[in-house]
Amino acid sequence: MTKLLLAVALFLVTSVPFAYASQDRASFGGDINIPEGQSAGDIACAFCSVHVHGDVTGDVAVFMGSVTVDPLHSVAGDVAIFGGNLNLAHESEVGGDVAIAAGNANLADDAVIRGGRNIMPGRFWLILPFAPLIILIGIIWLIVYLVRRNRYQFPAYPQGRGV
Repeated sequence: MTKLLLAVALFLVTSVPFAYASQDRASFGGDINIPEGQSAGDIACAFCSVHVHGDVTGDVAVFMGSVTVDPLHSVAGDVAIFGGNLNLAHESEVGGDVAIAAGNANLADDAVIRGGRNIMPGRFWLILPFAPLIILIGIIWLIVYLVRRNRYQFPAYPQGRGV
């Protein structure tokens, strides 16, 4: 009896989260389009853009791309963009928070963001994820420079430098 209850509990726990997973969208390098009259759950996109012609019931996360929401449509959850812009058209809305780094929020006069806004414009933020790598490369270059400087002696001029 306990094995049967355990199997039923395991089935319910694993099947409920995947019931809505068919609406989620993810892409790497190819744009995501939500057609008119359709809705999508959570959206994750890297090196691509999201075009919302329908509605989004979840969150949107974009790396190096933009999010465009058509008039009279909405994103119910949060929007996070790194290296791109948020474009909200006439009477479109974002129900949650908006976080943008290295991009801008282009809003129509009657577009609405219900949650908080954290927008860091400027392309300087694009190098932030690569800062540890840049520091590491600098340290390696310095070590190589110091070792080579002490290892290889420059030839001495037989008559001095001035002649």
